Amino acid sequence: MNRFLVLDLKRRNNMKELKITSKDNEKIKFLKKLNQKKYREEYSKFFIENLKIIKDAVKAGFIFEDLFVTEEFVEKNQKEFEVILSKSGVEKYYIINTIVNKSFSNLDTLSGICAVYKKIDKKINYNKPIVYLNNISDPGNLGTILRSALAFDIENIVLDENCVDLYNYKTLSAARGSIFKLNIEFDENLKVLKKIKKKMKVFSTNVRKGKDVDTLDKEKTFCIVLGSEARGVDKNIQEISDDFIKIKTSNKIESLNVATSAGIIFYKIFK
Repeated sequence: MNRFLVLDLKRRNNMKELKITSKDNEKIKFLKKLNQKKYREEYSKFFIENLKIIKDAVKAGFIFEDLFVTEEFVEKNQKEFEVILSKSGVEKYYIINTIVNKSFSNLDTLSGICAVYKKIDKKINYNKPIVYLNNISDPGNLGTILRSALAFDIENIVLDENCVDLYNYKTLSAARGSIFKLNIEFDENLKVLKKIKKKMKVFSTNVRKGKDVDTLDKEKTFCIVLGSEARGVDKNIQEISDDFIKIKTSNKIESLNVATSAGIIFYKIFK
């Protein structure tokens, strides 16, 4: 590594560079724990191993608690690394080697950077449309839905207790930086959904008895419920729904993938 670069960075940003060379370091053991959902829930923390997502987070005002980088990463991404440090205002970061990086990473090809965050807590805005996700089990689908929502200017997302973990690394990878830009709440026993229903109509997707999605054009604010890839929207949610919507398709397929359906519905709302 260019040591003059590191020294210059440290001077300009008034921060400490700390080295970690052992996989048994307590910080590294903690990162390994965060690969498990129970520990992410216990500590209310998660980590991201993607430079672009970390940059997006900084732009959105989300600052990491800890930052780990390899020397190779710093050499390759000097300017971007300096921007992250200067905008984050943190007092220290950790230099790790490839062996340490591999010990906790979820990636087949190491990125060389890892940022630890507190879990996000941004309340939904009841003055705008809301997307309620029921029992979405595939992390890739969940991440894609979140990214599509942001693309079509839908800000409010609610996940019920049966959805896959938002902070699963596959979800984060598919969602990219959208999790830092959306209002995301979590529901249990339909408490949030019942509150939503008092403020706006609830439309659940249903391929059999749903009306065309263009029905939503008549509504100013509304909640759309997207259900499980395998079973659709739960019956107890259907029972409290005001109506049902669907996407018209040919008779050659039974239904669309939930992430694909979400993208089409979001586009209809956006236009």
